[in-house]
Amino acid sequence: ATRVAAGAIARKVIKHILKKDIKIRGAVTQVGALSINPRNFSWNSVNSNPFFCPDKKIVQVWEEYLDLIRKKGLSVGAIIRVNAQGLPSGIGEPIYGKLDTELAAAMMSINAVKGVEIGLGMEAATITGDKNSDEIRTKGKNIIFSSNNAGGILGGISTSQEIDISVSVKPTSSILKSQKTINEKLKNTTISTRGRHDPCVGLRAVPIAEAMMALVLADQIMRNRAQCG
Repeated sequence: ATRVAAGAIARKVIKHILKKDIKIRGAVTQVGALSINPRNFSWNSVNSNPFFCPDKKIVQVWEEYLDLIRKKGLSVGAIIRVNAQGLPSGIGEPIYGKLDTELAAAMMSINAVKGVEIGLGMEAATITGDKNSDEIRTKGKNIIFSSNNAGGILGGISTSQEIDISVSVKPTSSILKSQKTINEKLKNTTISTRGRHDPCVGLRAVPIAEAMMALVLADQIMRNRAQCG
């Protein structure tokens, strides 16, 4: 709750400094092993369902799947996509205050987050340099990119493209199914968590990830203004 509240203030700080809004939004793109169809991705669908899902065709599938997981006393993880649109170029530093470094650290600070990818992320290791490169051209007075594999950040500095991050949230360990553990006397025993049970805690993390994105961008924008005027 404190992160989300701070993120709301950070959005106002960003607008005050840049004199415009930056659109920061998040969506769940995978629950357990069930991914959305990228062709169906629509930001307009995110707030029309309880899963922050951008693919309306998979919402019912997720609902039935999570209900089954809950009844089994298990849990699953999720992948969240966080996106910022409208950030100007030049935000960030090339060595110690890299924009991608601070965004990754902010996302990793969220409970249950175990992985962060920026842009193409891990997949970049599977392709050649010519395919990974975001080629730059001019069109009139505008600078355009052929792609955004870098996720809007090159050399630790924003390119003015969309900042695009994926965050992996682990399955919660507090489940109803009995698991092996040890007690305070270092003796083998078992444990089962009773009470409220989240079959997928990742669904709760979307507003938090958005807030952390806003906080980092506000910090970086203020530092840029202090340094560059």
